[in-house]
Amino acid sequence: MKFSLLLSTSLTSTRAFAFTTQFTRPALLSKTRPATTTTSLYGGDEYGASSTSFYTKTEKQDSYDDLDSVLDAKCKDPQLRRIIIECLDACGEITEALRSALVTVEGSENTFGDAQLSVDVIADDIMWDVCKNSEVIQKGASEEDPEIRTFDEAKEYTICWDPLDGSSIVDNNWAVGTIIGVWPKKTGLIGATGRDQVTSLVALYGPRTTVVVLLDDGVYEFTYGCTPDGCMLPDGTFAPWICSRKQIKIAEECRIYAPANLRAAQDLPGYKQYIDEKMKDKFTLRYSGGLVPDVYQQFTKNQGVFSNPTSKESPAKLRLAFEAAPFGLLVEACGGKTSDGVTGGSVLDVVITAVDQRTPLCIGSVKEVDRFNELCL
Repeated sequence: MKFSLLLSTSLTSTRAFAFTTQFTRPALLSKTRPATTTTSLYGGDEYGASSTSFYTKTEKQDSYDDLDSVLDAKCKDPQLRRIIIECLDACGEITEALRSALVTVEGSENTFGDAQLSVDVIADDIMWDVCKNSEVIQKGASEEDPEIRTFDEAKEYTICWDPLDGSSIVDNNWAVGTIIGVWPKKTGLIGATGRDQVTSLVALYGPRTTVVVLLDDGVYEFTYGCTPDGCMLPDGTFAPWICSRKQIKIAEECRIYAPANLRAAQDLPGYKQYIDEKMKDKFTLRYSGGLVPDVYQQFTKNQGVFSNPTSKESPAKLRLAFEAAPFGLLVEACGGKTSDGVTGGSVLDVVITAVDQRTPLCIGSVKEVDRFNELCL
């Protein structure tokens, strides 16, 4: 089903705030003033760093497909369609919770001894409720409590999730996200690889909520929460999800980098050289400290690289099943590449031997991942 954009009449109205007043320079300012030293703005007529920024090239469409129509056409397996819908419903609930809940310490700790925030607990509870009420989920595991729990042996999928990636920055009101990987019954999780996933989803909660998901013929993005200024269905209601990007691609080369674990550059000369090269070549730095926004930008900018190596003094923190594998499936499906940070092979080929298994990671545009492997491994 397609639905059209409603255009506000105010957009076509006269520019009410155009100023026509002419200002006359006071006589005092017309007097001769002593010569002053000025500082040049580099970049010609451009201000600041605008010449190194990358703005969207996505043009507004006359109409957008809703979630159901895209899934009907691009996801032939009815059970897979079901779990995608269940996970997107959860992302919608988490969105509403983030908009209304205060970020406070909950008074509990996760299994790693980290203090849980109120929003961590809310998001995790929503995901557990999905498992309990799902038509297709056999087992589930949360990054907050990395134990595989069985719900119904007769059902098809094992899902792993990070309910709210970015807990350390959510109190700043920065963008955070949810990461979900889905494995089939025939492989389960332990002993499987990221390549065995049947799909994965990553939600980004920022000014808008968007989710990227792997379908039969590529990666699609869905945007949550249509309003009267957005999209209306023929019956006058508003679809909760519209398809905002189709068959996303990531270019082989890039000019955007997100270098994590910079402390490791003190131990790894190759990583220091890698970072120095990016600065010398005037790459654009886009790094927030949140895995989801720092990698998700590759889907919107169609380029980029995220690096997180490991060293003795700065060990790996990323979880293979909860973070690296789901993101790896999406990025490689877009034409990007991943490195396990050890052998240089794809992170999707690393066997999952423990629920809480950690891994280094480099992910993004092919040539930059190759360069990371050359210098850092």
